[in-house]
Amino acid sequence: MRIHIATDHAGLDFSTQLQHHLAAQGHEVIDHGPVDYDALDDYPAFCIRAAQAVVRDQEDGIEALGVVFGGSGNGEQIAANKVRGVRAALVWSIATAELAREHNDANVIAIGARQHTFDEASAFIDRFVATPFSGEERHSRRIAQIAAFEIDGALEPDPRAGAAGPAVLADGDGFDPEAG
Repeated sequence: MRIHIATDHAGLDFSTQLQHHLAAQGHEVIDHGPVDYDALDDYPAFCIRAAQAVVRDQEDGIEALGVVFGGSGNGEQIAANKVRGVRAALVWSIATAELAREHNDANVIAIGARQHTFDEASAFIDRFVATPFSGEERHSRRIAQIAAFEIDGALEPDPRAGAAGPAVLADGDGFDPEAG
């Protein structure tokens, strides 16, 4: 499998170790940077390039996933999710790594390098890579809804809205719709 990786300065050591770990398992690893430590680097471009490469490979029929690192993984996940076709999940346990693939067909994961040991992070990645998407109808349906919104901003009607429009909180709940 081809695995695209990117990080910021906080994850640079993890990234280097990870490349060796994944290559030893037979994966083709493509590093989208950075290559040198710079405490003031800007991670969005690195993560976006990795995410774009994952989507491009998948569209070309190449089996590919992505891994992005940062101090917390939050910003890196946000950056990756700006790429159309990416479903990036913040992973912090074996269970979240597995569910990201099984239920969400995530193609990129984000991990906080300052939150986990290398052994923990590599175990999350190994599980993510090894877990297939379940293909269950309910998960496929939800992924399709997200993809449709990503393309045209359309949402399915809110079943709670009915003919009266959006749901409004009941009187006495601390919200006064007239107060603005």
